[in-house]
Amino acid sequence: MLVGTMTAQIYMHGITSLKEKRSIIKSLIARLQNRFNVSVAEVDQQDSRSSAVIGIAVVSNESRFIEQQIESVLKFMRNDGRFYLGQVDREIFS
Repeated sequence: MLVGTMTAQIYMHGITSLKEKRSIIKSLIARLQNRFNVSVAEVDQQDSRSSAVIGIAVVSNESRFIEQQIESVLKFMRNDGRFYLGQVDREIFS
């Protein structure tokens, strides 16, 4: 069994309240879970209005599948116009 993890820093401009930010983050999490069947959570900066850190995990028996899933998730997130991606860290554990 292999586990792939990724953390992605997200920056949002023009957000005036935590309620607005949480609406965007909850929507993103639900869309990623439904579309890619990955585990997703907001893992840091919950009290910041303009940024968040999203953690994603993928489990498989093939590292190539994990890499493809993570790339697909990144591409999907880059095409979402509500935020900008910052630092992205990835790891695969066996």
